[in-house]
Amino acid sequence: MPTTLDHPALVELLQRAYSAERAAAFAYIGHAGSLRDPAAKVAVRQIEEDEWSHRRQVLVIMRQYGIPISRWYEVKYYAIGRLISASCYVIGWFMPYFFAGRLESGNVCEYFVMMQRFHRLGITEHDTVLYEMGIKEKEHEVYFLEQIKHSRLLPFFERIFSWGRRKSANDVDLDRKYAVPESYRYCASYSGDPETKAEQPVKR
Repeated sequence: MPTTLDHPALVELLQRAYSAERAAAFAYIGHAGSLRDPAAKVAVRQIEEDEWSHRRQVLVIMRQYGIPISRWYEVKYYAIGRLISASCYVIGWFMPYFFAGRLESGNVCEYFVMMQRFHRLGITEHDTVLYEMGIKEKEHEVYFLEQIKHSRLLPFFERIFSWGRRKSANDVDLDRKYAVPESYRYCASYSGDPETKAEQPVKR
């Protein structure tokens, strides 16, 4: 197993995901704080804890390969997370749920793309943890959509932001999930990543 990763795009994706998970956690602190319903607060706080857990898991992988934490991403996403957290108290009920769902929808593919990039280096040992994080992000997306699916605002926002009942940023279906060995098939046409293809994982 290599001690460093000869794949700059994978290194950058790990660094960005590590910092972005903290931004998401901060956002959910504000989101939960802005809610009145106790059950909804508990649900969003659990999602916040999932994001902290993902940040810890990504850091374990980064340390394994000597990947430094990006100071730029830490500062950038810290500011973004705090801003979103504060905004939840003033932008109403619908938008925190909508934009959280849209964010989680995009985060799903980050972890499956990481898996595919590791495969190109002949590394499959992280498949399970990356799979679990990707599926957990999909569960978050589904939860947030469920809260707003009957809102009259959703069709309008879906047309503008390309996420909602009919549109998603990933192709994961929780009712018909691939098993871990087949999950390289997810996000094969991930937007913005021309390298990504549905490749078989390297056999060892």
